[in-house]
Amino acid sequence: MKHVDKRQLVGWIAVGLSIVITCVWAFWGIIENFHEGWYHESWLSNVGLMLVQYLSPMLIFMGVTLISITWPRFGGGLHMIFAVLAIWFFQAFSNAATFLIITPLIGLGLLYWFGRPQPRNIAIFLAVGLPLLTLIIFGIEPVLRVSQRLDDGNLQARLVQGNGVSLIWAPDGPGWPRAGVTWDEARQVCQYLDEGGMVLAPTPQQIWRLPTVAEAVRSMARHGQNSGGVWDAKNVEATYKIVPDKESPLWNVHSQVIYWWTATEVDEEHAYIIVYDGKVWSRTKQFGPAYLGFRCVKQP
Repeated sequence: MKHVDKRQLVGWIAVGLSIVITCVWAFWGIIENFHEGWYHESWLSNVGLMLVQYLSPMLIFMGVTLISITWPRFGGGLHMIFAVLAIWFFQAFSNAATFLIITPLIGLGLLYWFGRPQPRNIAIFLAVGLPLLTLIIFGIEPVLRVSQRLDDGNLQARLVQGNGVSLIWAPDGPGWPRAGVTWDEARQVCQYLDEGGMVLAPTPQQIWRLPTVAEAVRSMARHGQNSGGVWDAKNVEATYKIVPDKESPLWNVHSQVIYWWTATEVDEEHAYIIVYDGKVWSRTKQFGPAYLGFRCVKQP
């Protein structure tokens, strides 16, 4: 009897750890999906992106957990296989990969191999129910926020005034791209942009430029209302009366770009970027992922 109790305890420890990990992936997935994802015009494309890119870790781990509860030995071996694949993928035992991925997989594999969580129906219910509950709880706010975004469909040059700033922001095109670039590339494009903001001239025009971090912060808005942003250069902090969002007239809700370069340099190798929700971070000037773009500005 004691032997059975120990195996049951070990099994429930394994289930508990799996549920925690699955809930963490559920939390990360739903938050990131509505932070950097959900930008397609097609609802079906947005759902597909959410399932494949953001919720797949949760779904995969949930599936492996259910298999391990139903067939512990097979599930334990499956964890070991994933651990070996992780070692191959990362090519080495890096500290992050070892601590966050490889070691947990091996540990869970051993726990499931020797453990027998009983009753199984309760373990299955918790393994499915708690991650889904996490998904719902942390998904309510971003779902409501994204569904209420202001999109007037106007991607032309826009005069944005308020909070002590008056700037014309470039139209959709080379001065407001839908792909990522480095800081130097962004500055160069603005310098060569013609008066209308749609064509790159053969020589520098010096009409457009990147906005400073203070200008960007003070121009952020939500639901057509200026967010009242203030940039504290001393404390490197942006504060707002209203939290801004990815909305017209500044942002394109159907672009994957969620960060913009600013003209303000931190040092020779770093410059500030601004997120659509108003946060300001320092990034190396050579950083240029697809979601980090820019939008040139000029004086009215």
